[in-house]
Amino acid sequence: MTTTEKLRHPEKAHRPDNPQPKKPSWIRVRAPISKEYRDTRKLMRELDLVTVCEEAACPNIGECWSKGHATVMILGSVCTRACAFCNVATGRPDKLDPHEPERIGKMAADLGLNHMVVTSVDRDDLDDGGAQHFADVIHSIRMQSPGTTIEVLTPDFKGMRGAPELVFEARPDVFNHNLETVPRLYPSIRPGARYFTSLQLLAAAKADDPAQFTKSGIMVGLGESADEVYQVMDDLRAADVDFLTIGQYLQPTPKHAAVDRFVTPDEFAAYEKVARGKGFLMVSATPLTRSSYHAGEDFEKLRAARVARLAGEEPVDLVSMASAR
Repeated sequence: MTTTEKLRHPEKAHRPDNPQPKKPSWIRVRAPISKEYRDTRKLMRELDLVTVCEEAACPNIGECWSKGHATVMILGSVCTRACAFCNVATGRPDKLDPHEPERIGKMAADLGLNHMVVTSVDRDDLDDGGAQHFADVIHSIRMQSPGTTIEVLTPDFKGMRGAPELVFEARPDVFNHNLETVPRLYPSIRPGARYFTSLQLLAAAKADDPAQFTKSGIMVGLGESADEVYQVMDDLRAADVDFLTIGQYLQPTPKHAAVDRFVTPDEFAAYEKVARGKGFLMVSATPLTRSSYHAGEDFEKLRAARVARLAGEEPVDLVSMASAR
């Protein structure tokens, strides 16, 4: 482990190394080299913004940034939790930057974004978990770039009374909160969270505004069974979640949770088929799927799928388009 990794994940330094298996051909990606990628990176640095694309070592960064798509990460770059799968730095969190919402609104306007994803580190040190800051960011984007639709990927707010409502009242177009894995694996993979707290948050978002889209995602390849994944699907549908993402877990460093196995593309296709049969409006299930991957395109498909369902039609073209990815 390098010094940099120790600084990012001091709580993992004592753990034995987990071998990092060779990735199969279907999840290898090209290094980011395009001019558009460099331009997006330059703008992020100029505006002093943090992206989850970089902090979480997302494999899709080259593709997304080449299209001018980036997921901003607010509330600093240091997380108060230490999930076993996550590459975001952990430790003493940063001070809140009161000018961050304004800069994010400017970024949306400068890039002419049709759709923007805003996520954050966990901030259990704050009374509201950072909920008001999320609301301020949403308001800033609405003011500076009114044509941009907004997707938030929030923490669970740890049951902080009144905190989720601050985000709900700001009316994002999509409210996303990831379950990450099956409940049996929470103690080892997501020890700072509770499965049913996350489910309740998603249900509350839909109850607050039934017209708002809700979304959640899980990783596979951590040792879960197919039956456990199907149960998560049922739980999410019970919470009236519209959009499910399923992607392959990739191990950031030897100190992180080990990859149990690489799930094949055929298995992902089977998960997608089952999820669609359970009633999700949208499903993205591929090895490289991540919460914000193709988020703008998927938002348009999500809206079209709702219109089709209300009209009593089956959006076959959307199914084929998603499968073709």
